[in-house]
Amino acid sequence: MKLTSLFPFLVWFKLTTKATVKADFISGLTGAVIVLPQGVAFATIAGLPPEYGLYTAMVTPIIAALFGSSFHLVSGPTTAISIVIFAAISHHAEPGTPEFLTSVLTLTFLAGVYQLVFGLVRFGALVNFVSHTVVIGFTAGAAILIATSQMKHIIGVYVPKGESFLHTWADLFQGMGGTNIYLVVIALVTLFVAILSKKVMPKSPNLLIGMIVGSVVAVFLKDFTTEIKLVGEIPAHLPPLSVPEFSFSAIKTLAPEAFAVALLGLIEAVSISRAVAAKSNQRIDPNQEFIGQGMSNIFGSFFSSYAGSGSFTRSGINYASGAKTPLSAIFAAIILMIIVLLIAPLTAYLPISSMGGIILLVAYNLVDFRHIKQTLTFSKSESAILLTTFFATLFLELEFAIYLGVILSLVLFLAKTSTPHIPILSFDGLPGSQNRKLINIKKKPLKQCPQLKIMRIDMSIYFGSINHIQKRIAKISEDENINHILIEASGINFIDLAGAEALVTENNRLMMKGGGLYFMDLKSSVYEFAAKSCFIRKIGSDHFFDSKTLAIHSIYNHLDRSICSTCQALIFKECQQGR
Repeated sequence: MKLTSLFPFLVWFKLTTKATVKADFISGLTGAVIVLPQGVAFATIAGLPPEYGLYTAMVTPIIAALFGSSFHLVSGPTTAISIVIFAAISHHAEPGTPEFLTSVLTLTFLAGVYQLVFGLVRFGALVNFVSHTVVIGFTAGAAILIATSQMKHIIGVYVPKGESFLHTWADLFQGMGGTNIYLVVIALVTLFVAILSKKVMPKSPNLLIGMIVGSVVAVFLKDFTTEIKLVGEIPAHLPPLSVPEFSFSAIKTLAPEAFAVALLGLIEAVSISRAVAAKSNQRIDPNQEFIGQGMSNIFGSFFSSYAGSGSFTRSGINYASGAKTPLSAIFAAIILMIIVLLIAPLTAYLPISSMGGIILLVAYNLVDFRHIKQTLTFSKSESAILLTTFFATLFLELEFAIYLGVILSLVLFLAKTSTPHIPILSFDGLPGSQNRKLINIKKKPLKQCPQLKIMRIDMSIYFGSINHIQKRIAKISEDENINHILIEASGINFIDLAGAEALVTENNRLMMKGGGLYFMDLKSSVYEFAAKSCFIRKIGSDHFFDSKTLAIHSIYNHLDRSICSTCQALIFKECQQGR
């Protein structure tokens, strides 16, 4: 095993120069300022003390940068995972209690173990089979849940903890008469200033500016109401050591929820790293990303960090600000540590209603309106995945919503691959002419041989698709009475054992009628499997050809000459020679 496989940071570390370090430092400084208010907000969403969001933003990015594959992905706390953690752990412990915190750390550790194992066993390709629409639908639903959870802080209406989406809004409407206008003003001023500063100064830390202005407004309004609650002072120290609970009962209880968090984190991280890599022209290794995310969560659980993943906002800004290597994410984490040590006491003046306004903006930015509109307009199957995941997020358990979306996307994927496109082909051009091509007869009306049908299978032949392929072969044999069938196999990526056995059966059935099943242009990997699995031996090596010329020449010798004598198609060179 290569040393770079164990320590992937050795690859990019060789690329660092004075210029790249300078660019990474500037990007890291920008990232640290941006994640400061986000970390506090995300921890609040997760039901944790604010400092835990900052601890996660200090620890997770460093480990993920060292052991991941993306040069620009910045890991840390995210909104989607934060709300899943709150929903999962609040069933087992009261938010704010030591038991709640221990359960979060245990869940983080287990999620990291799942991710690390997936990476080590090379499961990275599995993410390709999960539609990104699952993440879009889930985050849209999570955005509404996040906004809903903050309304009680913004209007000052009491809502019992653990209420469902519908019950929360019912409580809010019932208590609307007791709305505290001063809290609403603080939240709206914070929200307005954050939006305005982003438009006027696009590169400014708009969330931080909004929080500062909201805090100033709260100072002026504190004499008019006693209901302005503050976030409280964040401890001015680095992430303390912590220990997850490793009892059998805790692991058994949290393992299902940890799997959901791990799955969501992997989908987020790989999707974001690929999106950024498309701009930077970097090649991403999904398995290495799995390992990086897993190690960051395992390591983080021992340093007071909760489950993190890739952040689209911070990763996008990291790339846009000129980052060259993962060193930028490490700089961001180190600079954040310094900032927290210097300004942590100032959070004692941050109103919870102002934080609510910031979280509303974060929730709004979660919703990908462009992709949602595009999906609902152009794809019925993707729309089904989107809407199912969205409504499941609102009305069902969050981890179940993730599973449901993933399962539905896999079912629809299998449904598509189970009905491969099987066009009928024929030769275009005069018999005997050079470089004659096989053309789909639906694209151009061409003559066909009445005894030999040429078809192309455009997907793999496996247990899910073989039934559709068998029906197509049977239809040709029974309806058109054609028992010689040549398969143009260049589009077949693999054949599994079930598919091979079914094709042998079809060949035997056609041979009983005086015909047979023939193959040409098999890919080398497919041919190798066919040889090892005895598929070629069972059908007959004389049924496999390297080119269409050899295939037609051989099959022509098996055709009924009495039919050939009266045929008007004459599409093969052999037909002309036979006359």
